[in-house]
Amino acid sequence: MDKKQVAIVGAGVSGLLACKYCLSKGFKPIVFDTEPDIGGVWAKTIKTTRLQTPKALYQFSDFPWPTSVTDDFPTHQQILDYIRAYATQFDLIPHIRFCSRVKGISYDGPLSETWSLWNGTGEPFTECKWNVTVENTQTATTQVYTVDFVILCLGRFKDVPNIPEFPAGKGPEVFKGQVIHSMEYAAMDDNAAAEFVKGKKVVVVGFGKTGLDIARECSSINGLEQPTSIVYRHDHWKLPDWAPWGIPLPLLYLNRFSHLLVHKPSEGFLLSVLATLLSPLRWGVSKFVESHIKRKVPLAKFNMVPQHSLSKDARSCMISYMPNPNDFFDEVEKGSIKLKKSKTFSFYDTGILLEDDNTIIEAEVVIFATGFKGVKKLEDIFESSTFGQSIASSPRVPLYRECIHPRIPQLAIIGFSESFSNLYISEMRSKWLVALLEGAFKLPSINEMQKDIMKWDEYMKQSAGEYHCRSAIGALEIWYNDQLCKDMGMDPMRKNGLLANLFEPYGPMDYTRK
Repeated sequence: MDKKQVAIVGAGVSGLLACKYCLSKGFKPIVFDTEPDIGGVWAKTIKTTRLQTPKALYQFSDFPWPTSVTDDFPTHQQILDYIRAYATQFDLIPHIRFCSRVKGISYDGPLSETWSLWNGTGEPFTECKWNVTVENTQTATTQVYTVDFVILCLGRFKDVPNIPEFPAGKGPEVFKGQVIHSMEYAAMDDNAAAEFVKGKKVVVVGFGKTGLDIARECSSINGLEQPTSIVYRHDHWKLPDWAPWGIPLPLLYLNRFSHLLVHKPSEGFLLSVLATLLSPLRWGVSKFVESHIKRKVPLAKFNMVPQHSLSKDARSCMISYMPNPNDFFDEVEKGSIKLKKSKTFSFYDTGILLEDDNTIIEAEVVIFATGFKGVKKLEDIFESSTFGQSIASSPRVPLYRECIHPRIPQLAIIGFSESFSNLYISEMRSKWLVALLEGAFKLPSINEMQKDIMKWDEYMKQSAGEYHCRSAIGALEIWYNDQLCKDMGMDPMRKNGLLANLFEPYGPMDYTRK
């Protein structure tokens, strides 16, 4: 039988994992990436950026970190070197087409709203094909590739910047300075980025991990002479370390016992009752970690204590790691970093106006660290408006197992849903998808898949609130992986003994064996 051709869009960690596992089962993957190198978001990032999670949670299950990397939170260059070494180890580079922008994909086959099974047959492959239109950005030539299956590994955090909209006459068009997105700042080399902000009044909009990193860099360059302002809307919990009161955070959130404290999709009556009975303990764990953060980080002093629980931030992946918090708040104390909270603001010719209290901040450079439009990027890659609307019509992209859209045939999406460790979960999804492609199991009916998606929707709305559209499975990775393991015929209990399975944290290395 001819080997099936699989197109993979994106050569970040998800694309590389998809390629590796496709090769392991005899498929013919071809990977397209706009950039001239692998790495995805790690290929172009800010000088001071480090890994957000301990490296033990962010590693390939069959390719551990080298012993030369001793820091638990490696630098972005160490991460990129690690990713490149993985690609070399498994000979993935020959399968990648660099400088290749996928302009669109179109399905060459019939569609029917009356289908009861995915693809109409329930099989991953049919006689129908996808046409992938690819532009070589170096030669400006275009080629159409015809493939049997498409895997989109586009990611949420690059390519299409999210810039707030402003009323006419109140946006960047009236500002005499420079306005850029963090994506453009990250694309500069380190010296160019430093020169860009040197000696200028900089306002950073957004206080997530990227905004924090950029503000720290600007402050280290300009100091008190030109203070850096951070403008943000909402407070979120910042982790000063991964061991609250000396207890490793994975012991509190990344073991099976922690999953017993929360309601889960498709959990059944007994687990639901148990989660309800243990809810006081869930509250206590959250308060325990919050007390540690308040002790290490002067949130109250700067009116930065979030109004919601740490558990909500953890489950929506809105929590961020703030190394060396004392150094940051020392800069705030000295005045080289200024924190301004406002729900809305507008531009004027020489700065911005915070509309909550009419505070004026003079600026020469405004950097938006406001994230990306990941859904828009997914929607736009489809030439069919029907497929595009299927992606964008719901607040949350409706994917079964966070991989398969029930109404889009012969296509999967990997790396779009968030978790504590996107690499670790992308590897599990790649294993699951390739098992599906080789026929190890079949998907349920479209109706059953849609019901399962709705159950996960309800969970995410309850656990993450207004952030449920991020499709985060933070602190529920084990339960999610259990579903994948059961589909693949793997034992979901990955450790030896009841106590180990219940209390020891789970990580990538637990899923190496079948």
